[in-house]
Amino acid sequence: MKAIVAVDKEWGIGKNNDLLFSLKQDMDYFRQKTTGKIVVMGSNTLKSFPGGRPLKNRTNVVLYPGGEKRDDCVVVDSLRELAEELKKYPTDDVFIIGGAMFYRTMLPYCDTVFVTKVKAEGGASVFFENLDKLDNWHCAEESEEKTENGISFRFTTYKNDDVKAFIG
Repeated sequence: MKAIVAVDKEWGIGKNNDLLFSLKQDMDYFRQKTTGKIVVMGSNTLKSFPGGRPLKNRTNVVLYPGGEKRDDCVVVDSLRELAEELKKYPTDDVFIIGGAMFYRTMLPYCDTVFVTKVKAEGGASVFFENLDKLDNWHCAEESEEKTENGISFRFTTYKNDDVKAFIG
C-alpha cells in the first residue's frame, strides 16, 4: 500500500478541507501515479472534491462510518471492512490520499509515500507526519527542484523499513 501527499515546509497538508497549493505539475504527478489504481480516503476528502464526486478513472474507496452506499464509489463503515475490501486489489495499486486523520491511521501499513515537498509555508491547519523524524522512514528518491507560479517544490519518495500488516 502506498500514500501520496503534498506538504508545505512544516508538513502541512491542508486548511478548510482544501489543499494548500494548486500546482499543475503536482496534479499531473498525482494523476500519473493514481490513474487506473485504487484511491482510498476518508469521507471529508471525498466531500472536498468538486461536487463531492469521486476521482475519474480510479476505483474510489471511502471510509465513511454510517455513510450511505453509493454507485460511484465503494463506501466502507469500518477499518475491518476496509481491510476486507482492500484484499480484492493488488497492494501496489492501493493509494491512501487523505485526509490527515486517515493518513495518520494508515501510515504504518504503507511501504511507500510519494511526497511533493513544497518550499513554502501554506498556513496549514492539518498536518502529515514528518517522515524525516520517524525512525522507520527514509527518503529514497528526490527529484530536481521544480518551480511553478514562483513556488519551488520537489517530488520525493519515502520508504518504510517496518511495514505493518493491515488487518483492520
